[in-house]
Amino acid sequence: QVQLVESGGGLVQPGGSLRLSCAASGRISSINTMGWYRQPPGKERELVAAITSSSSTNYADSVKGRFTISRDNAKNTVYLQMNSLKPEDTAVYYCNLKQFTGSSSIRFNYWGQGTQVTVSS
Repeated sequence: QVQLVESGGGLVQPGGSLRLSCAASGRISSINTMGWYRQPPGKERELVAAITSSSSTNYADSVKGRFTISRDNAKNTVYLQMNSLKPEDTAVYYCNLKQFTGSSSIRFNYWGQGTQVTVSS
């Protein structure tokens, strides 16, 4: 019942910036973790950044200092501000939501459809 809708991907030159957005709808718990993962061509999906509903954050070492994750709890929306983009940032970026839903004791994992970010001249 959870849907994640992403926007903001595209083609950008090295050194440029992009801002990704992901809006969650459906049965969203007030306690959750939202984040961004990415999958570069030919590689496994990896965590980029995550943020809890209490605004605790984690970043991959490769993006720390360049990317900033934030969220609007009232809108159930997470953002990823990406600055100083490098060609190695090229990947499909996926929005993620982790939460307990209803009476479930299992932490459910939800994913967006992915949005392409290409950093190239």
